[in-house]
Amino acid sequence: MGGHSANLQYLTERYPHAKVLRWTTHLNCMRKAAEQSRTRSFWLIGTCCDYTDFDFLWEPVPWEEYQIHCWASGEQKLGDTFLGPTSKFLEQQPGRIDLYQDVNYHRQGVARLPWQKVRYSSPNLVKEIRSTSIETPYALFTHETNNEIGHYDPALWSPEVKNIVSLSTANSQTLVPREAGAQLNEQIYDYEHLLTFDQIEDPCQDIIFISYDETNADENWGKLHQRFPKARRLHGVEGMENALREAARMSTTDWYYAVFAKTELHPDFKFDFLPDYWQDPKHYIFHAENPMNGLVYGHMGVILYNCNIVKGVKQFGIDYTMSAKHTVVSEISAIARFNSNPYQTWRTAFREAGKLAQFCDEKANIENEYRLRIWLRKAEGEYSEWCLQGARDGYLFYKTNKDNQKELQNAFNWKWLRQYFTEMYNDVEHPNLTVLQQRQESWQPQ
Repeated sequence: MGGHSANLQYLTERYPHAKVLRWTTHLNCMRKAAEQSRTRSFWLIGTCCDYTDFDFLWEPVPWEEYQIHCWASGEQKLGDTFLGPTSKFLEQQPGRIDLYQDVNYHRQGVARLPWQKVRYSSPNLVKEIRSTSIETPYALFTHETNNEIGHYDPALWSPEVKNIVSLSTANSQTLVPREAGAQLNEQIYDYEHLLTFDQIEDPCQDIIFISYDETNADENWGKLHQRFPKARRLHGVEGMENALREAARMSTTDWYYAVFAKTELHPDFKFDFLPDYWQDPKHYIFHAENPMNGLVYGHMGVILYNCNIVKGVKQFGIDYTMSAKHTVVSEISAIARFNSNPYQTWRTAFREAGKLAQFCDEKANIENEYRLRIWLRKAEGEYSEWCLQGARDGYLFYKTNKDNQKELQNAFNWKWLRQYFTEMYNDVEHPNLTVLQQRQESWQPQ
């Protein structure tokens, strides 16, 4: 059956007159065995099973001689060990073994030998499968973060159905049939036959708190660390893309939860979402509530970043996260409290409105158009005037520089943003309210 060469050698030495058939399907092997058999019955056994203590002198009672006797393989009823009646089987020529007139299943069966084991470290399971030469009928792929080994005995009878089987909650430990690799493209879900058994709990991903100059950073970090003591903090890295890259280097897991300093964690959020190893690697964006304008979507939410993607980013658009593969998880992770002072309120709104303006230009989307309209028109609470003006300035910044990608990426640069704000409003700590009022009066509703 492939692999288990030591077992094949043991069996041929123990039974020197045995004939060796190359396995394609159980039915084909049984047909060949019946055709080559010169006795009233024949044993058909698989090299994937351990026959050290099996009794091949066993015989059925006379009234069961016409039956196919099948011994379970571990917990799999449709096992790999048969005693078949030569003439009766050739007479019937069933289209499947279980369509034979009478199959007698023996539950006290034969243990299978371990499948080929593959330990992998990347988050891209499909890539690992396609680059592995699978020798045994199945191979067990286990991510290096999993120390436990699950167990499942798949059925090998059907030539059409060979299931890919997950044994862990995030699908990081998976049994893969030998022929599956050629049928996979980007994700395991491309494959037709899938089974899942949550036998093993996959470990949670790292939590990294990212701060720079936010006035409420220490307060939010204290709340986070109190609830999740294993969380770590990254502080003072210039440029958001640089901070995310440094966080990826800090992470000991394939993904990490990025919690940004302005973020007040939602009391019900538990960081218990697990990325799916059966999908192609991507970022996961969680929702946040914005008390200033009532919007609920991914802005300022916790983001589960894929480390490999972050480390490999060389170019990105005005939105770093959405420039790579991503998906949105409709779970509220945070409360977006960014209005701690005029500048930080303005900066947050500036960046978000600029992004939304670009998204609306690139692809018409009623949700993004609605969100942009709200940012430009609605803000309540302290520093609400700076929230509105930041959104409007960000919108105009995008419209002015929409054909200059290099200029647009300055929205990721904290020093540039501070300088840009200073040039318009004179001072970060005490901005010019007269200029603010003039710009508000000159704003044309969009």
